[in-house]
Amino acid sequence: MTGTRAYKPSVLFVCERNAGRSQMAAGYLAHLARGTVEVRSAGLRPAREVSPDVVAAMAEEDIDISAERPKALTPEAVQEADIVIGLGCGGKVPVPPGKRSADWDVEDTKGRDVAGIRPVRDEIRGRVQQLLIELLPALHPDAS
Repeated sequence: MTGTRAYKPSVLFVCERNAGRSQMAAGYLAHLARGTVEVRSAGLRPAREVSPDVVAAMAEEDIDISAERPKALTPEAVQEADIVIGLGCGGKVPVPPGKRSADWDVEDTKGRDVAGIRPVRDEIRGRVQQLLIELLPALHPDAS
């Protein structure tokens, strides 16, 4: 065994208000990665609070995001992230050339109740699971 610490990639999820989609994505990745990935989220125009219906929809999955608060996207947050993922931002997230990024076309949760949020939540879960599969080689480089 060497004293080298394992690589811990940083993922930043961004949506308009940081009150729904990006909070769900961050919640799923933090839950599924179990501390092996640094996870953050931000909004282009942050809301005052995370949608209570989004919190309730995630609680159905045994993921508690009730303590999360919307945060504004900063150039520093983008720079510090290894991967920047916009959720329904239509390419509005300012990502420098060479930075790994994606824009997931995911419907907005604004104005939806828990029943209306569930399909969006489930789509985000599937995308996050796929992202984690893509990150596995970086997380476990010695695995064969």
